[in-house]
Amino acid sequence: MLLYGYCMCLMPNSDRGEPMTTDFAKLILEETPDAVIVTTPDGNVVCWTHGAQSVFGYTSDEALGRPLASLIVPPEMREAERAVLREALEQGSANYESLRRARDGALVYIDSSAKAVRNADGVIDYILWNKKDVTHLKVLRDAKLVEAHFGNVLESTPDAIVMTNAAGRVVLATRRAYAMFGYEAGQLRGQPLENLMPLRFRAAHVRHRERYGAQPLPRLMGVGRALFGLRKNGEEFPIEISLSPIETEEGSLIMSAIRDITERKQFEQALHEKNIELAQANQAKDRFFAGMSHELRTPLNGILGFAGTLLMRLPGPLTEEQERQLRTIQSSARQLLALITDLLDLTKIASGKVALQMQPLGCHALLSDLVAQFRSQAQSKGLALDCIAPDRDMTVCSDRRALLQILCHLVGNAIKFTEHGTVQMILARRDIRARACATISISDTGAGIRPEQQARLFQAFSQLDNMDRRLHEGAGLGLHLCQKLAQLLGGEIQFESRYGEGSVFTLAVPLHQ
Repeated sequence: MLLYGYCMCLMPNSDRGEPMTTDFAKLILEETPDAVIVTTPDGNVVCWTHGAQSVFGYTSDEALGRPLASLIVPPEMREAERAVLREALEQGSANYESLRRARDGALVYIDSSAKAVRNADGVIDYILWNKKDVTHLKVLRDAKLVEAHFGNVLESTPDAIVMTNAAGRVVLATRRAYAMFGYEAGQLRGQPLENLMPLRFRAAHVRHRERYGAQPLPRLMGVGRALFGLRKNGEEFPIEISLSPIETEEGSLIMSAIRDITERKQFEQALHEKNIELAQANQAKDRFFAGMSHELRTPLNGILGFAGTLLMRLPGPLTEEQERQLRTIQSSARQLLALITDLLDLTKIASGKVALQMQPLGCHALLSDLVAQFRSQAQSKGLALDCIAPDRDMTVCSDRRALLQILCHLVGNAIKFTEHGTVQMILARRDIRARACATISISDTGAGIRPEQQARLFQAFSQLDNMDRRLHEGAGLGLHLCQKLAQLLGGEIQFESRYGEGSVFTLAVPLHQ
């Protein structure tokens, strides 16, 4: 069946002067730049012109026999397409403007008309579609609208702004956007947004853009996947984008604020490399301390052992001066051994390699051990060493070695910095930060600590300026280590001090439930 009548025209034959017949209907059908398509009433393609191939990208062989909707209509617009088809069948014709998808996935704006073609009996045999690509005209309309409403405002923003319509075409770009991507003013208008990103990301971005278009919501800068921009000269660079949907009388637009983060990425990479170097240095330090632990302690233990042997006069008698010198050696070696032990413990804590053995511990037994250990040291200075505890014992869940290490340091400090009076150990139960805790307070009647120096008392290598304390000064690691150990045990150390009257250091450890 012929779909069109032929319009014949006689034209002279240039060779013989004879008239020549031209089929203008076929000429118009095949040469028009618009897409002319014929479908059955249920929408299957039976005619696909060169113009249709030019607009949508499908060849005639690819299109014939297939539903038109499956070729060019986005899934979310299928129902609207069915409504147009029903209108054409019921009213005889239909007109609309909408988005359609080409073979390569690009969205194009179409000004379309549909007309029902009837046979001699008045029955609809075909639907004639005429679809004109008005994408460029739509971009111009959107650009004119956007520039009128937002142009001057957007130019004042610190980020590059690119605004696109529903087809993903650029309708506006600010001067910063042109400078960022290396284009001359006006060159971006009408281009697909995907042209501003590397080729390997474009297909995925088209799908992402379509999903976003179905449910457009504001998206903050830096949220989402890593993105890259592509300059006109082919250079790639990392970017961050915020998205803002805007509704206008011409339809939905998407405003993208784009930020070049090349400098920040370079800084992050340098920081990452530096962190790797620091981690490697830290590992080397850990290996050094782990390897040197034995090597450092062994000679010191040898010095202490031989000094003790000599002081016991096993090899023979000593003069008063010799004994004084040996005790100096012994005291210095003990201080050095304690310093090495503190350093190694701090290294283990910092590297997370401290192995704690948490178990129920009775506080009465701990205090008895402390009294037995420090009584002679206190007596040698003429100090009273008292222990005050309730009759009912308290049980904490803690690591015995770490707990004793803290308490020994606190008691040792109290004795060391007290010249006259009493050192007391007081056991009590208190609620601290909504937790039931056993508290062991070590109080002394020593020199105390000046208020301005108390803030740095637990800092590593902190040395107080009191002349009377400097007589006993160490490396300043003890209290710092105690605080770290207390935190590992789930507790804390509190203190009060009055200069010239004394200090109270309190270790709080959660009670065993």
